[in-house]
Amino acid sequence: MSLHNAPSSNEHARLCEEERELLRKVARASIEHGLQTGRPLTVDKTRYPRPLREPGASFVTLNEHGRLRGCIGSLEAIRPLLEDVAHNACAAAFSDPRFPPLQAHELPGLDLHISLLSPATPMQFDSEEDLLRQLRPGLDGLILEDGDHRGTFLPSVWESLPDAHDFLQHLKLKAGLPTDSWPDTIRVSRYVTESF
Repeated sequence: MSLHNAPSSNEHARLCEEERELLRKVARASIEHGLQTGRPLTVDKTRYPRPLREPGASFVTLNEHGRLRGCIGSLEAIRPLLEDVAHNACAAAFSDPRFPPLQAHELPGLDLHISLLSPATPMQFDSEEDLLRQLRPGLDGLILEDGDHRGTFLPSVWESLPDAHDFLQHLKLKAGLPTDSWPDTIRVSRYVTESF
């Protein structure tokens, strides 16, 4: 699922193209470092511009020949963006439970995408139908929570699930919730991404 053309919040982009390119390089270097050491790259933050040193939440998505190869991320800004991207790139390559760890021969064909997440905003709704009416296809990333169950879809998932009902049903499945119920305790937050 390509993140390039997702109608995300890129019109409010936090980063310039040079900063984006630096993050891409850090992500790729972290994967290469992971191949050699099994650990993410330790980044010297003093060598990077201030926006990359500030706390940030990111997802790193890896595609190989147009197919998903790994996707790991953070929903909250708990560490400097540089560190978050380095950690998530390595985790997407080697720790996504859906895929075997990346092998060195796969690196040249790897397509890497980074999504920077805005802070999540809790949504208010009276029912599942009310929530569906509020969704903005192509723009909203969603976090769905109920008890110990939690799942998220990035805005790029709208590319493969453009219908709001289908999007929400698949997100329920991802969170481990039944698709045919809507508990009173369910919580949903939304966010937007800057993707490159």
